[in-house]
Amino acid sequence: MTVTRFAPSPTGHLHVGNIRTALHNWLLAKQAGGKFLLRIDDTDAARSKEEYVDGIHADLAWLGIEWAGEERQSARFALYEREFERLKTAGRVYPCWETPQELELKRKVLLGRGLPPIYDRGALRLSEEEKAGKIAAGDLPHWRFLLDHEEPIAWEDGIRGAQKFDPAQISDPVIRRADGSWLYMLPSAIDDIDMGVTQILRGEDHVSNTAAQVQMFTALGAPVPAFAHEALLVGTEGKLSKRLGSLGVAHFREIGIEPQAVVALLGRLGTSDPVDPALDAAALAAAFDLSHFGRAPARFDEAELERVNAAVVHALSFDAVRARLPEGMDAAGWDVVRPNLAHVHEAHDWWRVVTGPVAAPALSDEDKAFAVQAADVLPTLEWDEGIWKALTGALKDATGRKGKALFLPLRLALTGMEHGPDMSALLPLIGRDAALERLRAAG
Repeated sequence: MTVTRFAPSPTGHLHVGNIRTALHNWLLAKQAGGKFLLRIDDTDAARSKEEYVDGIHADLAWLGIEWAGEERQSARFALYEREFERLKTAGRVYPCWETPQELELKRKVLLGRGLPPIYDRGALRLSEEEKAGKIAAGDLPHWRFLLDHEEPIAWEDGIRGAQKFDPAQISDPVIRRADGSWLYMLPSAIDDIDMGVTQILRGEDHVSNTAAQVQMFTALGAPVPAFAHEALLVGTEGKLSKRLGSLGVAHFREIGIEPQAVVALLGRLGTSDPVDPALDAAALAAAFDLSHFGRAPARFDEAELERVNAAVVHALSFDAVRARLPEGMDAAGWDVVRPNLAHVHEAHDWWRVVTGPVAAPALSDEDKAFAVQAADVLPTLEWDEGIWKALTGALKDATGRKGKALFLPLRLALTGMEHGPDMSALLPLIGRDAALERLRAAG
């Protein structure tokens, strides 16, 4: 069974890049009939907050992303400790005492010689007596994972294709701090094994992590999951944008974006497939294919999201939006105003056009006389669904007006606006009495 996961850190709110990662992993599992799991990476006790965990849950739920199970790293320290001791016994982790300043100096020396700044494994040259002396003096070590320089690192990436790394050209990664707290690399691999994760889809900024984690899986006696690394998001300006780090569900909801629009756009972002607002999650999942992802940066465009959102709104049923509509608006009213909306909340503005009051427009004397004439003609006509056609037809015959000269003064008098919903559908909603009152006021 395909098992994917989303592993956010609850140190802030999800942003658009996080949301895309979660969505793609969910679609990948859904497409294969597998499971999508949520893991809260809350090992950073100082920065992790429960309010952010609640926010992650709420954001995923708003998007319709369902998870089959959830784990928290803060509840799994005993498992990490056990596996750490197993690696220590196997000689795959080792203690180090270099300070950040010493490591930075080594790095600068290597760079100055034109060499890659790889950790020199100086700690491995310490004798047991030297190590014991440091510990006795209260100088506690941090720990690194010992990469096997004889074991090639390679995997077939679901997006990037064949990947090969020389382990001798990679620094042994620090996996644990001197205070005993964990860094990302080892606990993540341990969790993926324990949770049965079979496919890991994440950003290309994790490629170097994957190179080291491939050996961690092997050292822990587990099969290596299938990896895929998708291109990172860029803004419309064509470069990484700090703004993308602030765009999240709260922002989308605030400006009136529908969750279906976010799913429709982000579900295809980074692939060669066109964005289709009509596709639901099931259809997106059915067509989800890693081979459709490109290597070029994925461009996120808020203007495109707005266009997708408008298309989604135009397709929403009355029942889907009933609770968000103004009091008194029924299915007929929704059907009339819906084609003119970019966001559902704009229905309130259009409903005020129906319910009034409407300010009398500034018309020319000629158009004022025309509005008075319309007010005289209207009572002589049968009030039904064809009232707009009947009114304009009668006025055209009586005045010779046609086109804009016929329709615009009437629209202005009846709605106070130059554009809007189809008047043949809007006028019956306004009602005879209100229509007469507006025409007379305009004249």
